[in-house]
Amino acid sequence: MVFNLTPFYAEGGGQVGDKGYLEDASGDIIYIVDTKRENNVIIHFAKNLPKDIHATFKASVDTKQRNRTECNHTATHLLHQALREVLGTHVEQKGSAVHSKYLRFDFSHFAKLTVEELRDVENFVNSRIEGKLPLQEQRNIPMEKAIEEGAMALFGEKYGDTVRTVRFGQSIELCGGTHVKNTGDIWHFKIVSEAAVAAGIRRIEAITNDAVKDFYFENNRAYFEMKDLLNNAKEPVKALQNLQEENSDLKKQIENLLKEKAQNIKGNLKNEISEVNGIKFLAKKIDLDASGIKDLCFELGSQFDNLFLLFGAENNGKALLSCYISKELVASKDLNAGTIVRELGKHIQGGGGGQPFFATAGGKNPDGLEHALQAVKSYLD
Repeated sequence: MVFNLTPFYAEGGGQVGDKGYLEDASGDIIYIVDTKRENNVIIHFAKNLPKDIHATFKASVDTKQRNRTECNHTATHLLHQALREVLGTHVEQKGSAVHSKYLRFDFSHFAKLTVEELRDVENFVNSRIEGKLPLQEQRNIPMEKAIEEGAMALFGEKYGDTVRTVRFGQSIELCGGTHVKNTGDIWHFKIVSEAAVAAGIRRIEAITNDAVKDFYFENNRAYFEMKDLLNNAKEPVKALQNLQEENSDLKKQIENLLKEKAQNIKGNLKNEISEVNGIKFLAKKIDLDASGIKDLCFELGSQFDNLFLLFGAENNGKALLSCYISKELVASKDLNAGTIVRELGKHIQGGGGGQPFFATAGGKNPDGLEHALQAVKSYLD
């Protein structure tokens, strides 16, 4: 729909279009879900059309979304100023997106921002918010005059002979978007991510106002949950570090125990290896994880020639098959561990693969392990 007058802002300059509703004299409501500009005409997208398109309507913008968007748009201007101040005047805006929930700002820079640089940028913006800088705008001024006064043109935007400038303190840009009346309305600015999007182009995503309050609320909730899990330790960070160190020590102990267990198993298995048609052969279910089984296969393989191994294991309710074939057998008998485990994997309702001399398969049916260990003998005929 197109109207002769509208309070709705049409998407442009990185800012999303307004939402809201229309109301006619009878009280019927038409919800506006987006606003865009096409061929210099503001178009309103609705869920449905009004019954009488010739009626007079009261148009109401979603003020909560508009206010949040204004906070993010003004914060984008302050962020641009902050980046040039902290990183250098080589910084140029390469794109932006201003939504009600967050803002995104792309800019030219040659390196990932350090923690200190991100903190400095945040502090710069928040100091301008705390300074409660008023909006100063000029409308329909000549483009040349705006540039002379220091206004920065936005990347990718087209401007006419006359423009609008938006100033907050020392930040002045050419802009047609909506803004807060005072930077104090933003409440707070928080960077949530910084990353590369292209060669020499970085992206910052940030939040303001209500979104920051929600962010800190969730962080505070997580903090108290962590403290509760740590038995309300007075120094939760130190307690967590101690837990990490203890966990690391326990992992090393478990690794050593598993290695000892594998060595003991290896000694017993060596005596169980039999010879079938000139091939040293063993198929058995053992109690080791995938890593332990692989180490065991290669240790036994280093001690025997013409060795064919198939080990089965059950871990966390799932089945695992590991097949090892000496390289001599791979060449002389045309055996392939990858092909074999793919076929045997059907018994455990799974699949796998690997190299001709070592391969593994995983499945969801541990009861099929015994069938697989029996079926492998057919490859030795």
